[in-house]
Amino acid sequence: MTTATPQRESTSGLAEMPLVRGNLPNWAPWATLVGAALVGVAASMGLGLHIALAILLAMLVHSVAIYAWSRAVEGGRRATDRLVTTIVTSAFLLALVPLISVVVTVLQKGLVRFDSEFFTFSMRGIVGEGGGAYHAIIGTLIVTGLAAAISIPIGLMSAVYLVEYGRGRLAKAVTFFVDVMTGIPSIVAGLFAYALFVLFFGPGVRMGLAGAVALSVLMVPVVVRSTEEMLKLVPNELREASYALGIPKWRTVVKIVLPTAVAGIASGVTLAIARVIGETAPLLIVAGTTTALNLNPFEDSRMATLPVFSYYSYALPGVPREPYLDRAWAAALTLILIVMALNLAGRIIARLFAPRVR
Repeated sequence: MTTATPQRESTSGLAEMPLVRGNLPNWAPWATLVGAALVGVAASMGLGLHIALAILLAMLVHSVAIYAWSRAVEGGRRATDRLVTTIVTSAFLLALVPLISVVVTVLQKGLVRFDSEFFTFSMRGIVGEGGGAYHAIIGTLIVTGLAAAISIPIGLMSAVYLVEYGRGRLAKAVTFFVDVMTGIPSIVAGLFAYALFVLFFGPGVRMGLAGAVALSVLMVPVVVRSTEEMLKLVPNELREASYALGIPKWRTVVKIVLPTAVAGIASGVTLAIARVIGETAPLLIVAGTTTALNLNPFEDSRMATLPVFSYYSYALPGVPREPYLDRAWAAALTLILIVMALNLAGRIIARLFAPRVR
């Protein structure tokens, strides 16, 4: 008599999966990266590929290699995670390449004339070598300062109105026009300022105030948008607590809402100034250029600025060309340093005036 032995039922259709998968060693990504780099170098030297194509090929080889290796050892989920991480990191590094290239190029070419003479002399009576951009630096600071003085109060009050008071059609109309102004080309702002000042001073007007008005047209929407977003981040509980204590709305905005958002507002204003300080087209139309120092932006006379100075030095050089090109690159380097200083100032202001919480 035969007895049947009980059989354990197996789940059909399900592959046996190990509970614990292996892990790649810590040096695995670097090993695949080095191997991919060697492949890119070999392709560049052997096949004559351009350096950019060789870099893209190396990134592709690295992504495929790390994905295949991780899938064989760690499984599909971990392999997909490594692949996406590699793609995101590669995209970030690719985005850094133009920035690093610009910085390196400007430093190499701008340091040639980055001396004391460049910052203490103007171009009045200078032909060929020598001279500097002192008049253009002062003109840039004056025009940008006037533009900031015009734009910051208008932008702040507009943002406060939209967030705290704006309701109905007027608020929607203001929001719509701010969005439209955000996309206005800079040349249009220059033409607007020229048409406006022609009504008062006649054709051919060139003055620093007109350049400041043109830059303020570009700066106002940036200030409004950045300030509006910062004010929206202020918790409503702070406003409600202030109203519960009987504090009027205007005082709540001035004493609670604005101080709470001052760090973000300072960063937004700094970005707005950095956005317009390098504009060339509006200043070409309404401010013009000159070789002498002009400290009066309200006088109907030309005022030099760094972007226009750099443009004319590069586009219309004299003979010999090299001194003019060196001054153009030095002006570009000076603009970059001014923007960096503005960003540092914005961070310091944000740190100093940010609300202290325990």
